[in-house]
Amino acid sequence: MNLQEIKEQFLINKDITFFNFGSFGATIKPVLATMQAYQLEQEQDPVHFITSSGLQYLNKSREALANYIGCNSEDVVYVTNPSYAVNIIAKSFPLEKNDEILTTNLEYGACDKTWEYYCKKANAVYVRQPITLPLTTEDKFVEDFFKGVSSKTKLIFISHITSSTGLRLPVEAIINKAKTLNIKTFVDGAHAPGQIPLDLKKLDVDMYTGACHKWMMTAKGSSFLYVKKDWQILFDPLIVSWGYNALFPSDSKFLDYHQTQGTRDFTPFLTIPTAITFMQQNNWWQVSAQCKQLVKEEAPRFLDLLNTKSISPLNDNFLVQLFSLPIKCNEPEKLHDYLYQKYRIQIPVMRHGKDVYLRYSVQVFNTREDFKKLYDAIKEIISKTNMIEV
Repeated sequence: MNLQEIKEQFLINKDITFFNFGSFGATIKPVLATMQAYQLEQEQDPVHFITSSGLQYLNKSREALANYIGCNSEDVVYVTNPSYAVNIIAKSFPLEKNDEILTTNLEYGACDKTWEYYCKKANAVYVRQPITLPLTTEDKFVEDFFKGVSSKTKLIFISHITSSTGLRLPVEAIINKAKTLNIKTFVDGAHAPGQIPLDLKKLDVDMYTGACHKWMMTAKGSSFLYVKKDWQILFDPLIVSWGYNALFPSDSKFLDYHQTQGTRDFTPFLTIPTAITFMQQNNWWQVSAQCKQLVKEEAPRFLDLLNTKSISPLNDNFLVQLFSLPIKCNEPEKLHDYLYQKYRIQIPVMRHGKDVYLRYSVQVFNTREDFKKLYDAIKEIISKTNMIEV
């Protein structure tokens, strides 16, 4: 497909300037068609699909995903979203009183709350290591982060690409240093698959979760959890079902426990091979590189307009297809609604602690004209309202 044909595979309303691909992605037409075909097949013989043919499709889908992210297919299981995966790990992770989980103060709220909840139950400590912004170098980030390590640190939990700040963190260096200290690592890669190449074997992380329905453009509710084989036995399923003491167990208790979850529509998981094929056929890393270039090129004028500074250098070490602009705004939810209702611009205005960020995402359908609309809207808001201070 040429670039215009690729853009036409998205169903985003033409009257919306869509700068929020990062939240839930957007399903492309061939993926939606695949899911609907599976759903139709399911309804024509629900019993056979749910108990037999659908499970065969599920295994093939998982094999395709495993090949794409660089791991063994028996070490990865489908979940509906990364928050679900984090709950699996946090609920069963072996924590004792005063043990510590080390993270940053930049993590996604739902996952942050999950660890806080289970640490409290275990009388353990959830350590949010403060990260100074703007970031300067990867080495400085790693140095600052590991100041939070103590003899009680049992696990490092860290985002691959942060949500509200849109930063790519140097998880490779974090994992490598953690190994020297005999500390296990769990990476929240919700934004990573489809936005950056993944090779979990090379990364050598202990646990990893990622969303497929974001940057891989699959159907909503399709994500995964990877766990190294020697750790899998530790993690109970959130829902105990037929996979426990299975009558006909597979070779993997990990899959039995977490994949067999009773009656549910698992057709979103089956769309993943279609999405992978689509990306491979359309040189997706080249498409992604063009999006990243647009992210960087547009950033300086918005920083100038908002009289603010970038929270990282404008380079490939920290930037991907997301960019978060620090803004002074007392009512971010109101600003979001105003941008959407008056200008038809869908863009998140995100709280993170005391800070507020206007985060734009760039996907293949975004254009310079989209950025002009956003720029003009913000300029008008600054001059005519008190929603944004500069």
